[in-house]
Amino acid sequence: MTLWNGVLPFYPQSRHAAGFSVPLLIVILVFLILAASFLLILPGIRGNSRWFWLVRVLLSLFIGAETVALHFAAAWSVGRVSTNTSYKAFSTARVQAHIGLHVGLDGINITLTGTPVQQLNETIDYNEFFPWRFGENYAAKYAEALEKGLPDPILYLAEKFTPSSPCGLHRQYRLAGHYAKATLWMAFCLWVVSNVLLSMPAPVYGGLGLLLTGAFELFSVFAFATISNVPLCPLHLGSSALITHYGAAFWVTLATGILCLLLGGAVVSLHYARLSALRTFLDQSVKDYGSPAKGSSPLILKNPLHKQFGASDLTISTNL
Repeated sequence: MTLWNGVLPFYPQSRHAAGFSVPLLIVILVFLILAASFLLILPGIRGNSRWFWLVRVLLSLFIGAETVALHFAAAWSVGRVSTNTSYKAFSTARVQAHIGLHVGLDGINITLTGTPVQQLNETIDYNEFFPWRFGENYAAKYAEALEKGLPDPILYLAEKFTPSSPCGLHRQYRLAGHYAKATLWMAFCLWVVSNVLLSMPAPVYGGLGLLLTGAFELFSVFAFATISNVPLCPLHLGSSALITHYGAAFWVTLATGILCLLLGGAVVSLHYARLSALRTFLDQSVKDYGSPAKGSSPLILKNPLHKQFGASDLTISTNL
């Protein structure tokens, strides 16, 4: 890829690294601002409840941020290989390069980076995104890549995910991504509801909400894991084979789902076993109106008018 007036051809705007997404950055910044705002008001909370609030709020913000951010992550399934491969069609020239495949819920990123970057009098540094989200046409994007004349390794991998490819990767990955996104949005809604319920006098319902949140997080993992049902389609690039495996987004979602199940189970268990400890952690005071408060003294009221009529003294005693 040669420079023309300092601009890479076919790219009127600067490109981003694989996995980078503007919505992902926005989500992270929003939750970081919320966390920073809470840390600013944390010194105003008195007593040991300050640390209870710290743990509770930061855990909740982590779960919410993870649930939203992973919609836009491109590391659900990844693969990377270094190989010597052909560079352009109808050419015998070969290059040494790193080739990466990053599969997300909305599409795939294919990267091609030369080692070194400058080879054949060109700058070999590509990052192409092929979407399959609703409203996007993967086949049209692939046809556009053919018209651009992108390098062979990118076209080869992109062709494997086209709807007409005999590998069947497009249908399976696309459906798995759609179901995973739907269950993650459901988990986010349940996370919001559970936070509201945990602030109410009956926190057990918040615990049940956390259990459902974790369940839908795991449903998204299981939905994406259905890609293992696709017969193995070999991806040969030069003399090497590119092998994919579950990426960081997959494992983070799995860990967060298990965390939600553990937290929800702990809340439900404490509700039935030690309600006072649960209310202390949630900073909900427990009031017992059936017994006098510790250190209270009785208030005695006497009516002196009863003596005028020879009535016995009437004493009213109450605890304050």
